[in-house]
Amino acid sequence: MRIHRYGDASVIRHDDIPRPAPGPEEVLIDVAATSFNPSDIGLRRGLLRSVLPIDLPYTLGWDVAGTVAEVGDGVRTLAPGDRVVGLLDGGGAAAEYVVAPAETLVAAPAAVPLAHAAAIPIAGLTAWQAVFEHANVTSGQRVLVNGAGGGVGGFAVQLAKHAGAHVIATAGARSAETIRRLGADRIVDYTTTPVADALDEPVDAILNIVAVSADTLVPLVRPGGVVVSITFPVEAPAGSPVTATHFVARNDTSHLAALVELVDTGAVRLDISASRPLTDLAEVHRDAEAGRNRGKIILVP
Repeated sequence: MRIHRYGDASVIRHDDIPRPAPGPEEVLIDVAATSFNPSDIGLRRGLLRSVLPIDLPYTLGWDVAGTVAEVGDGVRTLAPGDRVVGLLDGGGAAAEYVVAPAETLVAAPAAVPLAHAAAIPIAGLTAWQAVFEHANVTSGQRVLVNGAGGGVGGFAVQLAKHAGAHVIATAGARSAETIRRLGADRIVDYTTTPVADALDEPVDAILNIVAVSADTLVPLVRPGGVVVSITFPVEAPAGSPVTATHFVARNDTSHLAALVELVDTGAVRLDISASRPLTDLAEVHRDAEAGRNRGKIILVP
């Protein structure tokens, strides 16, 4: 599924192209699934050109789960038949086959269907780094996950709980029960109650996952606490005792392998809201722009 130009969802095309071959230190993956991420919309519309330049035509899909079909020269860590999962920095996973550097892949979890593992990389890595690197969540803290209904939010709730935090999550009616099952101690329906009115005391950390300015969240955090935003940059007022930070997740196979282990032990569950044919990708983009998507959507060739 490729784009030949930037634009609305109609620019996504189903193309037949030759099967790629792996080069040195690369493997060819028989794709079981990729997954949709909200950032795909910005890429498709050309909004990320300054930070993520691409060559057109461009095959979409950063998350991949699949089986190694061939290995290139110099690959010693993987063999044909291995089940793998990874984040492809150059995209290309929205296809039947994709070539990837062997070093960017880890063994897929054994406890879930292989296709479901495609839900892990971008959303899971973003949540992991927000919880453990930027917020430094520890046992006993109070953590607000602002925007828990999406893919990142579901992982963030579970990882914060895994760290021992008391988790408050904002979610609409469609997501509330799922987020509760994933471990949130309290749900705030943001459609009816402003989060500032719902908190009876400041929290230690806020993980902001929604596309709103996070600056208004700073007053909700105790002195010495932190606001971590994965959407808009956030700044604490001059002299504020609260730390505010914005980050973009990086590809880290050690973090990905740790997530896979948590999935295999049952400590983290995958919230797959839908499995769609890969050829439905344009419609998935339209649904996302209309606010109709929830959780993680995987796309199967």
